[in-house]
Amino acid sequence: MHKLFFTILTLLTIQFSIGQDSLDVDSVALTLNSMNQQLETYERLLSESSKQREEDSLAMNDLINQIQLLQAIQAGNAPSLQEQINAVEEKDSIRNRLQKLEILELSAGNRGHVVNPLQDSLFTIYTGLGPIQSRQRALNVTEKIEILIRDDLFFPDSLHLEEHDGTLDVMYRNLILTSVSDWDALWMQGETKRSLARAYKEKISEFIQESRNKSNIENVAARIGLVFLILGGVVLVLHFLRRLVNGIQGWMVVNKSKYFTGFKIRNFEILTPSLHLDIAVRIMSILKWAIYALVFYLSLPLIFGLFPFTRGWAQNLIDWILSPAQNAWYGFWNYLPNLFTIAVIYLITVYLVKFMRFIASEVESGTLKLPGFYSDWAIPTYRLGKVLVYSFMLVVVYPYLPGSESDIFKGVSIFLALMVAFGSTSAVANGVAGLVITYMRPFRIGDHVKIGEVAGVVVEKTLLVTRVRTIKNEDITVPNSSILTGHTINYTSSSKALGLILNTSVTIGYEVPWTKVHELLIEAAVATDGVNVSKEPFVLQTSLNERHVSYQLNAYTDSPEMMPNTYSELHANIQDKFKNEGIDLVSPL
Repeated sequence: MHKLFFTILTLLTIQFSIGQDSLDVDSVALTLNSMNQQLETYERLLSESSKQREEDSLAMNDLINQIQLLQAIQAGNAPSLQEQINAVEEKDSIRNRLQKLEILELSAGNRGHVVNPLQDSLFTIYTGLGPIQSRQRALNVTEKIEILIRDDLFFPDSLHLEEHDGTLDVMYRNLILTSVSDWDALWMQGETKRSLARAYKEKISEFIQESRNKSNIENVAARIGLVFLILGGVVLVLHFLRRLVNGIQGWMVVNKSKYFTGFKIRNFEILTPSLHLDIAVRIMSILKWAIYALVFYLSLPLIFGLFPFTRGWAQNLIDWILSPAQNAWYGFWNYLPNLFTIAVIYLITVYLVKFMRFIASEVESGTLKLPGFYSDWAIPTYRLGKVLVYSFMLVVVYPYLPGSESDIFKGVSIFLALMVAFGSTSAVANGVAGLVITYMRPFRIGDHVKIGEVAGVVVEKTLLVTRVRTIKNEDITVPNSSILTGHTINYTSSSKALGLILNTSVTIGYEVPWTKVHELLIEAAVATDGVNVSKEPFVLQTSLNERHVSYQLNAYTDSPEMMPNTYSELHANIQDKFKNEGIDLVSPL
């Protein structure tokens, strides 16, 4: 039919093409070829579609046969399955009858154990549960019920049933009061496990509520009585403590001359006897009030613990004391190894410093001589070494200090470091200058020096400053940095070996022979106390001026500390010598 349709369509197309004057034979041929190809494609698709429908039909028939076979099999096995079910039910019935007969035989000689809280019987337990015998089960249930009776915060709604591993448990919150097993239900003939557990739950709830209602008034009265008893005990303890502390303070006053003599370090009195006694009395008063507060604080948990609505406060008060104390104790116990380590490091450092002090004292006294090392360097070097050793000790001990790893400790350390860095710039400069001056040795203690405009005797040298005492007994403190950057004149360093030269100048007219002037000036120097006559004084003519000559007298002395007095006497002698000769010291105009 399809082929006929396409043939007719082809002939019509050819006829139409022949009827057109513009078409040729080649165009007709191409049209026939195209239509033949379309016809072949259609026939192929039609064949494939028919084949797929046949396969689907066979698959459908196969499924219908399988369904019918299953239905036949099920219909054939139905009587067999029903027989098996009946057999199982009959076996269960026989087993139940045998269990009942067994229970009847056992119950004749087993009276069970009664759950009797407050000597009042609630129910009887006949069987054990696992390794626990019936007697122990009854005792456990009795004890738990009595605990709930004493619980002031008991809520009946918290009683509930839960299944656990084949048993149905009567529970109060997370506490298992009793468990009901299948065996327990069989002993109670006619009861199921759930009905028996529900009955136990109702009996326990009613009994606890009735018992609590009976004892409420008595409990409240007893608790109020305990409150007054505790308060009375607190008052007695406080009274005893007051009398004890007053007695100790009175004993202190009576024996103050024997036990409170003050405290001294060498000649410095840190505590006077009266202040010593006053501090001891005040400490006892502080201890008294601290014990008062502790006794009162400890009495509050006892009072709050008597009443249900304040029992939580009591626990909080106890925790506020016990938790910090427990944490402190554990912290101290865990810190003991570090504490021993710090103690060992400290002892090693102390004895090392003592050894350094011994060496320094030996060098200072001259007993121990080190080549190139002056004795006056010993104590400054010891002090510098001591600072370095203790600084090293702090660096070693730092990781073992409590809280050294905390952010607070690190913050404080950084803050202190910044304070030292920004606040001690001048101190560091003076300290460095002091070290340099120590090892430069420009002067020693006792030397007569002139530092800038300050002249006097060096009385103290420290790392930061030097103290000079003038002839007027003025103690002047000079920073070491100014000494290092300025100039210093030491009158003592060479006075013993070479002799310090004192010099003064006069101007005399040309009419006086220079030999006479030299003679008079040397006589004045020789007549002066403090001038070393073993070294002959000498005169220098420093300038020839228009109307006079300048003469400079130079005289040796080995007592620079007497230099002001020596100068004063020398000037007086010069005046006397020239006056006696009638020579005028006033230069002519």
